[in-house]
Parts: sequence; C-alpha cells; structure tokens
Amino acid sequence: MRRDRPKTGIRWSPRPHREKEGSGDLLTEGSELGSLLFIGVDIGRTIRAALVDEAGRIWLQSRVLAERRDPRAFLGQVIAVLRALRDSEAARGRVAAIGIGWPGLIDRQTPRIALASHLVDLTACDVYGEIREALDVPLVFENEANAAAYGEWACGAAHGFRDVFYVTIGTGIGAALILDGRVHRGAHGFAGEFGHVKVEPRGIECGCGGRGCLETIASGPNIVRRVRERLFSDPAFSLSPLAAQMEGTLTVPHIVQAALEGDELARAVLRETGRYFGLAIANVLNLLDVEMVCLGGPVMLAGEILLDAVRKEARKHTLRVIFERCRFTIGALGQDAGIIGAALLAREAVAAMTG
Repeated sequence: MRRDRPKTGIRWSPRPHREKEGSGDLLTEGSELGSLLFIGVDIGRTIRAALVDEAGRIWLQSRVLAERRDPRAFLGQVIAVLRALRDSEAARGRVAAIGIGWPGLIDRQTPRIALASHLVDLTACDVYGEIREALDVPLVFENEANAAAYGEWACGAAHGFRDVFYVTIGTGIGAALILDGRVHRGAHGFAGEFGHVKVEPRGIECGCGGRGCLETIASGPNIVRRVRERLFSDPAFSLSPLAAQMEGTLTVPHIVQAALEGDELARAVLRETGRYFGLAIANVLNLLDVEMVCLGGPVMLAGEILLDAVRKEARKHTLRVIFERCRFTIGALGQDAGIIGAALLAREAVAAMTG
C-alpha cells in the first residue's frame, strides 16, 4: 500500500512491523483496519503523531522537530502534521477524532492551555479553536502525563489494574492518576503536578516560584546538572567516561548509557534520583493506596537501576500493608504511550458523544 508523503517538510516515518511489546502494536500491510481511526499526538521537543485504531494499534506515524520560538509557526506545524495524517491514503476518511497530549495544564472548561511547560508560550492563542477549525474533526486536549497513563492502562503495563499512579520522567516530571479505571483530573483539571512536590524545602528555586520541588532535583536537565557538579567537585570521578562529554553536550542518554555500562558516577546519581522519587511516591501510596506505580519517560531507560532505588526508598516510607500490595513497574509502551493514550481518550470522547 502506498503511503502519502506530505509536502510540509515533515519527516514521514511509517514504521516496520513490530512483533514484540514495548512501543505499541503496529499494523502490517495485510492487517485489517477497524472501522474507525483516531489521531494521537504527543507534544514535546518533537511533535509526534500517529493513526491509531480502536484497539490502540499504531498504523502510521509522523514526527517533526517542534518550533520553540514562534507560537504561530509551532501551531502551523501541528496543523500540518494532523492534516497530513487525516488526508493520508491509510486513513481513507475514517478519522473519527483527534487527541493531543500537551506538556502543561489544560483548562478543560475553556478548553485552553493554561500553562505550557517546556514549550513555546501558547497561553495567548486559541489553540483548540484554530486546530478544530482547520481539521473539522472532534478534538480532545489532555495533559501529556494523563494521556501516557491512559495508554499504559488501556493496553500497556497497567492493563487490568483499576488504580494506578503513573509518573513520567523527562525534561520535566509529570504524573497521572487512574482511579477506578478512569483518569482523575481534579476539580479544575490540574491534578498530577508531581514535579512540584517538595522534597528539599531549602533546595534551589523552581520555575514555579517555589523551592525544593522534585523537578529541581530529579528531572532530566537536573540529573545532568548534578552529574556535572560531581565531575567538577570530586576528582575521584575524573576517569568517568562522562568526563569526556564535559567538553561537548552531556545528556541524559549519555548518563543512562554510562550507568548501564557500569559507570559508578552515573549509577550513583541515578540511584540518588530514585531515592527522591521513592520518598515522594511513598506519600502518594500512603494517601491513595493504589495497586500499581508505573514509571515512564526517557529517564526510565535506566531500567532496574532506577526502579530498584525507587522501590527501596518507597518501602522505607510507606505503610507496610500498603507497600506489599502495590506493584512497581516500568511502562511497556515506551515513547508511544502518550500517542496511544491521546488517541484512545479521543475514542472515549466519541463514544460518550454518540451514546
């Protein structure tokens, strides 16, 4: 089957068949496509979007590096990606709705982006209205952590659990609650700002105006900052492979890879990061008694190095009867969790509208 290539500068990337779990099922040429399709979008440093069927399987995917300075140019990118997917031969006019996961706070009553984290400032734009008018397809806005959590709950690591606390660790830190099988958004839609839980009251100032937020210690950029500080302050780490990166750009993937290869500095910083997460998560467990804690995002590529530290610290601070009944796991859908979740939330919205 031919797949259309939009003339928009977008890197079009339909992916090969994936036989194992880990990043969302992808339909093959001979697979049967359901009667309805949905577009799921994950907004971050890249705009990632896909055609997703009713079972949460990815059919066609696209990505483009996001414009980070000009709100109008960024919005144009989003619309171009969505239009290309909607009009593709694979879609065949069957796109029933679009779901978009945003890294920020969504005012669901308006709906508007009330606060955009790590993104071009869109608060002055009627983003929802412009996308809705351009695409003429039902549209759902969601916080990116809520979308990823829903993806993992619907067809990933959290499938079959009723009460789940999901945490995503990347440029920022987000979280979501699935309670009794539904996304819990709070009274105003802003629940889940886990990155602003205080873990160091006298810590450094956060972008939110507070001090000692979890995000100031354990987000991707602050993991990099702490590694740099150790390299500068402790001669014992001068032989670390990470020291060679100091002349260039040190990134979270460098640190994760070094940790997986046994570098003690990288492992020490990730274990310390896990302890902060474990302390913060323990408070959630004691309050809500969820069945599962699911961790996702690029930092979780560190796997058991980080998960084990989280689990051990949470055990220290959680009531035993609660901890022993809670499962800790890493998300199964990888970077596709937000795309799949956003699409399936759009599916849920269509189902609610049609009865």
